[in-house]
Amino acid sequence: MSNFKEEKCLIAYFSRSGNNYVSGKIMNLPVGNTKLLADMIREITGDDLFSIDTVQSYPKDYSATVNVAKKELNGNTRPELASHVENMESYNLVFLGYPNWLGTMPMPVFTFLEEYDFSGKTIVPFCTHGGGGMGRSEDDIAKLCPEATLLKGFSVQGPRASAAKKDVEKWLEAINSML
Repeated sequence: MSNFKEEKCLIAYFSRSGNNYVSGKIMNLPVGNTKLLADMIREITGDDLFSIDTVQSYPKDYSATVNVAKKELNGNTRPELASHVENMESYNLVFLGYPNWLGTMPMPVFTFLEEYDFSGKTIVPFCTHGGGGMGRSEDDIAKLCPEATLLKGFSVQGPRASAAKKDVEKWLEAINSML
């Protein structure tokens, strides 16, 4: 991936492990699907990883998490983040990963995007989902970061994330050719 080497890239992601809705039932995931994709991107590109974590953890119970996520979305809440990228100004390309929650990004990802100045940076979203693809998340990113360049996102159904490496490689090759 020669062009990625010319960019200073960050892979920032929000992921949920534990109880998740997978193929019509609740299953325990030791590693969240979005983290699986973030790790694949890191393995291929060698870029820095940053986990978007909140101060207040989400409930372990899936249904309770959905209820919290609905309240956050309906209230346009910005959950406080537990850690911050120390040198965000040094990155010019950010891979941004998240699960599709209620048709968009989880609200902590909104917090992350509002916390930094993305002017002049390139944002490359990737998303795991239960059938809704990217939802309206790319539109939301464009609204939150109007001075950033937004490249086409990659989405994969959560249950397929662990087997998506070839698709991730193809997507990264396509992104690389745009740089």
